[in-house]
Amino acid sequence: MYFPTAGIECSPFVPFAVALVVSFFTSMGGVSGAFLLLPFQMSVLGYVNPSVSATNQFFNVLACPAGVWRYRREGRLLWPLTLVVALGTLPGVFAGALIRINLLPDPRHFKIFAGLVLLYVAGKMLRDLLSRRRNPSGGTGPATGPAARRTGGSCQVLSWNTRMLAFRFQDQEYRISCRGIVLLSLIVGLVGGVYGIGGGAIMAPFLVSFFGLPVHAVAGASLFATFLTSVAGVGFYSLLAPLHPGLAVAPDWRLGLLLGLGGMAGMYLGARCQKHVPATALKYLLAGILLFTAARYLGQAL
Repeated sequence: MYFPTAGIECSPFVPFAVALVVSFFTSMGGVSGAFLLLPFQMSVLGYVNPSVSATNQFFNVLACPAGVWRYRREGRLLWPLTLVVALGTLPGVFAGALIRINLLPDPRHFKIFAGLVLLYVAGKMLRDLLSRRRNPSGGTGPATGPAARRTGGSCQVLSWNTRMLAFRFQDQEYRISCRGIVLLSLIVGLVGGVYGIGGGAIMAPFLVSFFGLPVHAVAGASLFATFLTSVAGVGFYSLLAPLHPGLAVAPDWRLGLLLGLGGMAGMYLGARCQKHVPATALKYLLAGILLFTAARYLGQAL
């Protein structure tokens, strides 16, 4: 099958199957998998023109709602957290796009900074996991004890206002600053706007590592943030396309559709199976995602 915008030819089964498998695993941690599909498109399929970023974001637009819907159906989509995340993400996306065009024509130095930050977060997650493994009874707080080993359950919102969100999950109460979440979402949206990636690969690990939230409870909100940043990104690229008639800027809709359908199936299945996977395994998955993303940023910049 030939994809004219991408300028490549491959079996339609290949992008569909790869997106399904990748999304199945990454969606359990609240990550769409687009960060893995981008190098797959470029290195394996040979899709190297600028529109690959827009196609990658179109994949998120199609695939993320299936995972979000499944988390909502199982009672693990925290709508207050989702709305707070959206409040910060959308302005960040547009600000990031403006920064990318006007201030960062070559964002190499910022990629070094971002890569080092992600390495720090991954190291913090791994250090906490290894510390609890060596001393499983010595930790404190909601991440320890029998509740941390259970994987089922739904989220119950206890209170929500402009300053604080409180909810219960697996017999544990969590309280987080809404202002802190908005600030984090703004930064995630900013990075998504600058680099053209979904924000879940950054949002989910930060929510888990720095805010101490359970990965089973934040995955839906993280995927929703990725969906928002990607909708804005696809719209932005589509608006730019007529201004650059000699350059492929808009998504390859045909390839994006195949990737999106595979991702849709993978995210639905991943969200459905997530409750059967221990939180520790999901945290290792998020740490691995961070390490891969950080290595990619640093490799591109150095």
